Amino acid sequence: MSEAPLVRLRLYVAGDAQNSLAAVANLHDICDRYLPARHQIELVDVLREPARALSDGVLMTPMLVKFAPLPVRKVVGSLNQTEVVLQALGLPALAA
Repeated sequence: MSEAPLVRLRLYVAGDAQNSLAAVANLHDICDRYLPARHQIELVDVLREPARALSDGVLMTPMLVKFAPLPVRKVVGSLNQTEVVLQALGLPALAA
């Protein structure tokens, strides 16, 4: 049986905005529960790196991008609905 692939995620936030803080907390909860020891999270603050956000095509925050495994998937919002987030990321089997 093969090992589950590493799930690479990038969360774009806007400083200490309430929705951004909620998204960070919710993402950590989701990963700790459904992807223990097999996830990598990068946080990007668009207020500190506006050029990067523009070049990455980020128009609203918080926005979560799953880069691996393919396909790339995006979710916008505070990530407070775990089942919806898992399905949007293409990880529905983990929701069971």
